[in-house]
Amino acid sequence: MENEENFQEKRCSELLLYLALNIEDFQILPKIKLETDLPQTIIDGIRKYFLTYQSACEYANQIFLEIYKSGAIKKYCQQSKIGKKLPTAFYIHISALGQLHPLLQLYENLAHRLYLKATSQQKADAKTTTLIKFNFDKPTISYLYYPDFDTDPHPALKTSISINMNSGNLEYRNYHNSKNPPVLHRKETFVNTDYPHYKKFAKLTSAEVKLGLLDNTRLIGTRQGWLTHLKNYGIEIKDHRVIQHTIEIPIPKIERHKAAIVRKKISKPVRLGLEANLFTEGTTFFDYGCGHGGDIKHIAQKGYQSAGWDPYYSPDNSCIAADVVNLGYVINVIESLAERREALIKAWGLTKQVLIVSAMVLINDEKTKNKLAYGDGIITSRNTFQKYYEQEELKSYIDQVLNVDSIPIDLGIFLVFKDEKQGQNFRASRLKTRLSTPRINSKNQKFVDYEEQLIPLMNFMSDRGRLPVRGEIAEEADLIAEFGSFRRAFRVILQATDSVEWDQITDKRRQDLLVYLALTKFGNRPKFSQLAEVVRNDIKALFGSYTQGCTLADLMLFSLGDSELISKCCKNSSIGYKFSNSLLVHVSAVAKLDPLLRLYEGCANRTIGRLNEATIIKFHTKLPIISYLFYPDFDTEAHPVLHTSMHIDLRDLSVSYQSYTNEYNPPILHRKDALVTPDYPDYEKFAKLTQQEEDRGLLNNFKNIQNRIAWLKCLEENCTEIKGHRVYWQTNVDPYRLKILKSAHATRKRERKKQL
Repeated sequence: MENEENFQEKRCSELLLYLALNIEDFQILPKIKLETDLPQTIIDGIRKYFLTYQSACEYANQIFLEIYKSGAIKKYCQQSKIGKKLPTAFYIHISALGQLHPLLQLYENLAHRLYLKATSQQKADAKTTTLIKFNFDKPTISYLYYPDFDTDPHPALKTSISINMNSGNLEYRNYHNSKNPPVLHRKETFVNTDYPHYKKFAKLTSAEVKLGLLDNTRLIGTRQGWLTHLKNYGIEIKDHRVIQHTIEIPIPKIERHKAAIVRKKISKPVRLGLEANLFTEGTTFFDYGCGHGGDIKHIAQKGYQSAGWDPYYSPDNSCIAADVVNLGYVINVIESLAERREALIKAWGLTKQVLIVSAMVLINDEKTKNKLAYGDGIITSRNTFQKYYEQEELKSYIDQVLNVDSIPIDLGIFLVFKDEKQGQNFRASRLKTRLSTPRINSKNQKFVDYEEQLIPLMNFMSDRGRLPVRGEIAEEADLIAEFGSFRRAFRVILQATDSVEWDQITDKRRQDLLVYLALTKFGNRPKFSQLAEVVRNDIKALFGSYTQGCTLADLMLFSLGDSELISKCCKNSSIGYKFSNSLLVHVSAVAKLDPLLRLYEGCANRTIGRLNEATIIKFHTKLPIISYLFYPDFDTEAHPVLHTSMHIDLRDLSVSYQSYTNEYNPPILHRKDALVTPDYPDYEKFAKLTQQEEDRGLLNNFKNIQNRIAWLKCLEENCTEIKGHRVYWQTNVDPYRLKILKSAHATRKRERKKQL
C-alpha cells in the first residue's frame, strides 16, 4: 500500500512538473498548451490523478508562480524528507531529485536549462553532477561534482557551477589542482534509502558520530582539516570503515627533558602575553611544563604570583589553578598522542582566565635535514622528540581537543580564553584603531573651569567613539552632579574642540566594530548576550542594534568576493606603496586603511595569525593572497633587507614561508615613506631620503633595483653612497662622470620645484 501511495505521489509530481515546464514564459497568467497538444499518456495520467485538465493546470500554475515568492524555496527544502539541510542551504544527490516537491524540481529544471547552456562551453567533466545545492541566502543553485562519491568515504569536490536565477550569471570553480579542497561528510543524508550504498554510508557516519569525529564541523570541511582531525584522534578511514590505532609501536626512548631550554630572557609566548595586557594587578601565573623555570622567575620579578610544574625538573611541585596558564612548547615534545592530548586538557583545567599554548611550527625544510622522521614528528640527534606543526594544524588541534576557538597571536602561539566574553573583547580590542584625543583649540572659559573633570570623559570618548553609559567611568558621580548628564558635559567639550574630529573618531570606531563583527562570521558568531558589556554598549550606540551591525558587517564580508573591488580599494588607497599587482603597507598603518582592506587582511589574521614581527603587509590584487614581510632593520637601515616572508592563500588557507637569512642577494626595500603615514616617528627622515634618491635618478628603473646586489651596482654607477638616511657623492671617482651626474641631479631638482 505504501509503495502504491509513493508511486502515485511521484506520478502526480511528474505530471505537474511536465505541465509547469510547458507554461509560456513571462505571462502574468501563465498559459499551458491545449490538452489536445499533449501525448496520450500524459492525458491519461491527468484524468486519473486530477480528473480534469483544467484542475491539473491550476495546480501547475500555482507552483510556477509560487517559486518566485520570498522564502518559498527555503520552506519546501526544509520540509523535504530527504536531503541534507543546513541553515543556509539544502543539498540533494542527483539520483534523489525526483523525490523532491514539484516546486523544487521545477526550480532546478529552470536552472538546469541555464546550466546546460553554460556547460557546453566548459570542459567535459563539468557536465557531470553529483549533488545539487539550493541556496537560501541568495537565488542561486549550484551543481557540484564529486567523481569519487561512491568509493571515497569523504570525497573531494572537483568542480562547482553556481547559477544566479535572477541575473543568469554563472560562476565556475575547479578544485582539481587544489591541495585542500572541500570534502563531504554524512553521505547517506544526500541520497534516498534505496540508494545502493546507503547502508554503508550510514554505518560509517554512525561510527564517526560515536567517536565525536563530526562534532566540530568548522574544523573538518576541507581535506587537510579532516586529515589533521583524524590524525589527532589516531584514526584512519579505510573502505568506509573506521580504524583506531591503539597498538603501541616500539619507539626509541625519548628524553623529553633534554628539550627544555635554559632561558636568560622571558620566553616569547609569555612575553606576548604581557604585551597583550593579559597580566593586571593581582594576576596569578602557572607554567605547566616549566622546564628550568625561567618564565616563573621572570614573571615573579614583575610582581606577579608565579608557580610551575615539570615532570622532570619539578615533579614534586603542586599543580595549582591560575589566571594565566602557560603551556609553552610542551605538546611538541610529547611523542604519545594520548599524553599530548592529556597535557593540553590538564593545562586547560588549571586555567581560570586564559591559556597560552605554543608549539614549534614548520617554517622550512632546512630545520629537518639530517634528522630521523618518526610518526608525526622528528627525533633529533639529542634523542628528543619534536612535533613540527603547520600553523593551521596547530589551531585545529587546540580547537578540537578543547572545543574552543583559539586566537592566534603569532606563529605557533595561541590564546584560549575561559570566558568567551573576555575572548570576544580581546578580539575586538585587537582591531581598535589607535586614535588621539582631539586638540583643545579654544580656551573657552567654561571648559577651562572644568577641564580637569572633563578629561576622563574626553579619554573615554576617544577610546570608544561614544558617550559612556551609567557605571562605565569612575568619575561619573562628579560629572553628573556638575552637568546633569554626560551629553551636557560633552557640549562643554565641543566648545573647546572640533566637532568634526569627534565625528571622525566615532566613524573610525564604527569601522573597527564592523571589521570585528564581519570576522566573527568565520567562527560561531556569538550571541549578543555572549559579548562583553562594553562591546554591547558600543554596538547599541554605533549601530542601534546587534542585528543591524551584523547585517552591515555581512554585506561588507560578502563584497570581499569581488576581486575587482579589492583591486580598486588598493589602487585608491591614500596609504601604502602601489605596485601593478599589489599594495604594500606598514603594519602601523593597517588600521587606517579602508575597512574592506582591513577585513581582507583580518580574514588571514584571524584564522592563521599575523607574523608577530611582520613589518610590511602585502595585499595581492590578482590573487586572494595576503603576505607578511619581516624587515628587522626597517627603522634603522635606509634600505632594509627582507628577513622572512609568510604568504596566506585565502582560497584554501594554505601557508607558505620563505627565509632570506642566508641569501647572498636578498630583496630590499625602497620608498619607506610611502609605506607609513605622516605621523610615523621617522616619516620626515624617510621622505627626505626618497626625495634625494629621486633627484639623483636612483629610483628610475625600479624593477632593476629590488635586490641588494642590483641596488649596490646602481649606487656605484651613479657615484653615490648612503650613510644613515642621507645621500652623498662618492669621492675618488671620475671627475667628468661626476660632473655629468651632478648636472642631471640639478636639472631634476629644478623640475621638481617647478611642479610644486
